[in-house]
Amino acid sequence: MSALTPYLCVNDSRAAIEWYGKVFQATVHNKPYVMDDGRIGHVELKIGDALLMMADSFPEVNVEPPDPSHGSAVSLHLEVADCDAVAAAAVQHGAHLDRGPESTSHGRSATFRDPFGHRWMVNS
Repeated sequence: MSALTPYLCVNDSRAAIEWYGKVFQATVHNKPYVMDDGRIGHVELKIGDALLMMADSFPEVNVEPPDPSHGSAVSLHLEVADCDAVAAAAVQHGAHLDRGPESTSHGRSATFRDPFGHRWMVNS
């Protein structure tokens, strides 16, 4: 085993691609797979050396985004060059800041929930 890659479900992959691009400088890696009904069935984003996979909601096969009213069962941790700048960009673009940015024993850290219901912990 060599890698664990998050595969997120969101309500609007096109909006999420734009949001992750603005906040994390994510870029689309390979052409997105678009279904006949227009939903994105698969897209890969590069965030630095990290890979993130994503798709639109497919409730007919039980693939659905998180329900923000129930919190988040998973947190995504991302090492960034400037925790404060990433947290500020996230909030500027609609994220809910849960904690920080703050200095911790392992560097600067912030936790926020993106507009798509996913919880991120960024650290520098």
